[in-house]
Amino acid sequence: MKKSILKLLSAGVASAGIVLFTSGFCSSACGDGCAAPKSCGCAYGNWSITLPYPEMNTAHLVLEKGKDGKPSALLLWRWASPTPAEVTQIDAKGFTVQRSFSKPKGKANDKSAWRALRVTCTVDGKALKGTFCTVDGNGKAVDKPQEICGKRNPPIGPVPDFSKAVYGKPIDLLAGSINDFEIMGTDKINGWTLKDGVLSNRITRDKKGRSVHKNGNLRTKRADFFDFNLKYQVRVLPGCNSGVYLRGIYEIQVLDSYRKPVDCHNMAALYGRITPKVAAEKPANEWQSVDVTLYKRHLTVVLNGTTIIDKQPVVGITGGAMTADEFIPGPLYIQGDHSDADFRDMKLTPIVK
Repeated sequence: MKKSILKLLSAGVASAGIVLFTSGFCSSACGDGCAAPKSCGCAYGNWSITLPYPEMNTAHLVLEKGKDGKPSALLLWRWASPTPAEVTQIDAKGFTVQRSFSKPKGKANDKSAWRALRVTCTVDGKALKGTFCTVDGNGKAVDKPQEICGKRNPPIGPVPDFSKAVYGKPIDLLAGSINDFEIMGTDKINGWTLKDGVLSNRITRDKKGRSVHKNGNLRTKRADFFDFNLKYQVRVLPGCNSGVYLRGIYEIQVLDSYRKPVDCHNMAALYGRITPKVAAEKPANEWQSVDVTLYKRHLTVVLNGTTIIDKQPVVGITGGAMTADEFIPGPLYIQGDHSDADFRDMKLTPIVK
């Protein structure tokens, strides 16, 4: 190992979410700091993956070795949340991971009807390439394998000193017009308006009042945001389910979750990734304040004056990310296909150093 890695270990970096393997294995965030021999098992790591779809084409995989010595995987595939996957093969050259089988109702004993996602990749330093397909319970592929590619993310550093962040000039994102934004997807319904400083979304519903999921997400045309502080107020309407994507890749959840137990899918959580330490939601129909700081791959969120996420490491994209690359600037985008929501006083202050 490099001296820098040993120094971090002695400083207690494990407490910041970085685990170093023993017995010759690299860190769970194996990347630029890895100088171990090829026998170390360098398929382990934090991987960003690009999928062959025109949209929702991102995935993320963390491969690590547990305290029991067995490999484990956490896989995010396009949308929703990261879920555990079985590591069926891993060595220095690559790996195979597979999600749990879904067993159709009434056909639980028919393995030919079972379905699971299988991902097989080879690793060459920081690069990854491979294929994925759907398999049945007998291990037989039921569709044509498709190609994927990816790259290893560098290790997440220790918790930065947020007080040393240098801020630029604040940007009022709602001071202009709706023309400062654009709908994502050419076939989507535009339910967004910006009037008197309030950005509103009203979705198209079926006869039973349910979303038809044809409304579009809304993104800023400006796409040069990287690290920043973002403040906004949101009115969570009854049954609301929306989200604000930082840099287009990290979703800060917007949800009607008042009086629900804390959960990584609740209001102002980093969706599926970080669970708020306390619940600070207000009831539906009330304006709520959100204050988010993204700085050096760490996140702080203050909801209605209460710090619910405090300088926690961000280990990967969230479902619905625009890109798998976590190291380029991007826009803000707001989820618009699930439900109605209102936003106001949305101001972004970039961190310039």
